[in-house]
Amino acid sequence: MADVEFQQNAHEKKENASETDTGHPKPEDLKTHDTTHLNDVSLEGDITVPGAPGQGEDEDEEQPSTLDEPVRETVMRDLKAVGNKFFHVLYPKQSRALLQEWDLWGPLILCVILAMLLQSSDTVDKVNDGGPEFAEVFVIYWVGAVVVTLNTKLLGGSISFFQSICVLGYCALPLTLALIVCKLILLGPHTTAMFTVRCVTVLVAFLWSTFASTAFLTEYQLPNRKALAIYPIFLFYFVLSWLVVSHQS
Repeated sequence: MADVEFQQNAHEKKENASETDTGHPKPEDLKTHDTTHLNDVSLEGDITVPGAPGQGEDEDEEQPSTLDEPVRETVMRDLKAVGNKFFHVLYPKQSRALLQEWDLWGPLILCVILAMLLQSSDTVDKVNDGGPEFAEVFVIYWVGAVVVTLNTKLLGGSISFFQSICVLGYCALPLTLALIVCKLILLGPHTTAMFTVRCVTVLVAFLWSTFASTAFLTEYQLPNRKALAIYPIFLFYFVLSWLVVSHQS
């Protein structure tokens, strides 16, 4: 028995000596080492998105945020942008200012002005109180612009949907001005000469609107399909012109 215990003790000492010589750590030592290493790693840092604007630039070159901007400056900047687009419609030329920063504020303003001026002023008849006429102008204005835009896209136009809506809406400015002139003419006597002046005014506005819109939209249309793209634009502004020239009240 003494010899057996002596051999077991010698074997255990030999195993311990071999582990010390080879330098392999024990499993308990591995767990302790991993925990210590994780605690030493710093988890602080900035969350960045690759390709986001402002990265790799100095703080002075970062784009200003409009969240801290006063409301007055925001409104004035938007009104200036709308006025700039109106100028490009009144003086149509090859410019991308109406397309690069599109908006629907101008078309909405023109649509409301057209609908309000075209509605009937007769308040005696409660059935024809002007509500349907306002809705009619509103629907013709927006649905017509959408139909013309879809036709442009189906013909292979490279312009986006809302850019086309923006151009068609802004280019109704001459017809809006013609309607205001016609309302002023209707304040006088209804004679043949005054009716002729109204027709000429609306005709000039119709040609102006059509020319301005085609100057912006045909550039993004295929050369062999420009006529097919211009025809719905012609019909769209023709319907609006007919509403203006046929308005009597």
